[in-house]
Amino acid sequence: MKPINVGIIGTGWCGGIRATTCAANPLVGDLHIAEINPDRLEEVKAETNPASATTDYNDILGLSDLDAVFISATPETVHYPMAKACLQAGKHVFLEKPISLTLTEADDLVDLAAAKGVKFTIGYSQRFNPKFAYVKQCIDDGSIGSPVSALVSRHITRGLGEKISGRISLSPAAMEATHDIDFVLWALLPAKPIRVYSQNAYGIMKDKAGLPDTQYLIVTLDSGAVVSIGAGWTMPRGYPNYSGTWIEVVGTEGMLVVDDTHRDVIHNTVKNGIHLPMSTMPGEFVDHVFAGPMYQETIHFLESVAHDRPVMVTPEHARQVMEVYMAADLSADRNEPVTLPMNDREIELASPV
Repeated sequence: MKPINVGIIGTGWCGGIRATTCAANPLVGDLHIAEINPDRLEEVKAETNPASATTDYNDILGLSDLDAVFISATPETVHYPMAKACLQAGKHVFLEKPISLTLTEADDLVDLAAAKGVKFTIGYSQRFNPKFAYVKQCIDDGSIGSPVSALVSRHITRGLGEKISGRISLSPAAMEATHDIDFVLWALLPAKPIRVYSQNAYGIMKDKAGLPDTQYLIVTLDSGAVVSIGAGWTMPRGYPNYSGTWIEVVGTEGMLVVDDTHRDVIHNTVKNGIHLPMSTMPGEFVDHVFAGPMYQETIHFLESVAHDRPVMVTPEHARQVMEVYMAADLSADRNEPVTLPMNDREIELASPV
């Protein structure tokens, strides 16, 4: 099998993981990286020894033998134009969430990928978390019966929250709960969301970014199951990129409780206090292994392209996730439930200004 040539656009935190993973994978032939920060570009270049390194991603798109592209650039406003350019160039595309900022843009990308006959997927890495995959397995095999309700609570530190909210003014539902919306909609397939109700709680982030500290959603599915999701980004700073999640799924024949709060490994020193290693959502390198889901997610996309296999996260599903969190924001603003699918007027009101 011929190796595939891969480009990475944006080599920050997540993009750096993508680049390092690709550089070490035998499925990858030539690796090309693009990063607007020259210092970071040189750093990742030294780590991955790419075939080319540039500050302009258009240089990568100009390569005729390029097969696939990972888009890990920020701010999120660049996702749509970059993804559109890559798809128009006939490249397979992996795009970090969100798929776009408006449903119209999302539909445009979905249609473009289909027209070009290329693979297009969105970075919902928590599907590659073994604990989350186990929940999906238990629902699919019927061991807990028919799903009745699900609860997901996710919180990250305020240092990380300030970093994320500093890039773009999107809600906790759009930037944090989006992973959990994707997870529960995937786990509970083929059920579909039909109604969303959401409430915001304000604290320190209101003055800093004009955003809520925490957002809670109740999503009703057409199966009758009800999902409750809470997401916040103002935990005390502590371990810098900490993310902790708690999951409960109740079925007619049993239930699941999943502790993904990363309190199983505690590193406590006089100098630095308590650290909770391996507690970030993407994961991190630990000597010769990678602890976390992003590594496996990256390999999955490489294998999908190299072996012509389906991608796990379809763009249509990512578009549905987007509609749910946009409905949540509209619900919180109106203080009333929003029925799905949203009508054109509601989509317009929910879109960022």
